[in-house]
Amino acid sequence: MIEITGNTRLYGIVADPVAQVKTPQTMRKVFDRRGTDGVLVPLHVPPEGLSDLVQALRSLRNFGGMVVTVPHKTGMVELCDVVTPEARAVGAVNIVRREPDGTLAGDILDGKGFVEGLRQSGFNPEGLAVFLCGAGGAARAIAFALAQAGIRKLSIHNRTQAAAQQILQGIQKLFPQVETALGSQDPMHADLVINATSLGMKTGDAFAFDVSRLQPNQIVAEIIMTPALTPLLEFAQAKGCRIQYGLPMLECQIEMMADFMGVAK
Repeated sequence: MIEITGNTRLYGIVADPVAQVKTPQTMRKVFDRRGTDGVLVPLHVPPEGLSDLVQALRSLRNFGGMVVTVPHKTGMVELCDVVTPEARAVGAVNIVRREPDGTLAGDILDGKGFVEGLRQSGFNPEGLAVFLCGAGGAARAIAFALAQAGIRKLSIHNRTQAAAQQILQGIQKLFPQVETALGSQDPMHADLVINATSLGMKTGDAFAFDVSRLQPNQIVAEIIMTPALTPLLEFAQAKGCRIQYGLPMLECQIEMMADFMGVAK
């Protein structure tokens, strides 16, 4: 049983909704392994309350930092005092550290975690054509990390084409060797198909793209962690596709998150 005392250091994960997150359990193992007297708690905050939360945390002296997830990653960028060049380029933050003077520093680790998760599952992204669905904070991070990992082509499908186009323009600027295109609902010609939206988290959600066009030779990946086997992954598996669950993206960046928040080793 975890004993909370006056010396316990506080960390959080902010999301809306938040019941689905796995970070508190996963980070608990990191704290135990590192011998840290700390606890990471879920913070259920709607978008209109994010600024108030951030302001309050600046004065919380036993607060070490927080993980940031849907839908707050893009909004957190301007609420931090300092962000890394990677986070600025992506336009999203998923990890925040509180400095002793109350200033907040942000970084983005989603993309690095996603790519490392692929590699640990035996999927090398180098040279692949990628169909990415979504243009939020996680999608942006994944797009830039995949480009850095050497993919051949990136197509992005999103309900708002302007958001997808903004990501593609950033990729073209930093990684001109990567072929880019606005994607349609059809993922047929990709080697790697990624759902980087929240569709599939709730019962009855529609598919984010035309899943009937999936091919058995494709890799289909999720960033959703609960449920583990989303309707998309279940459908893809039935079609003969290789699948990548959402949890490895978190598992592969959890140590990086702890390091960034200053959790002692």
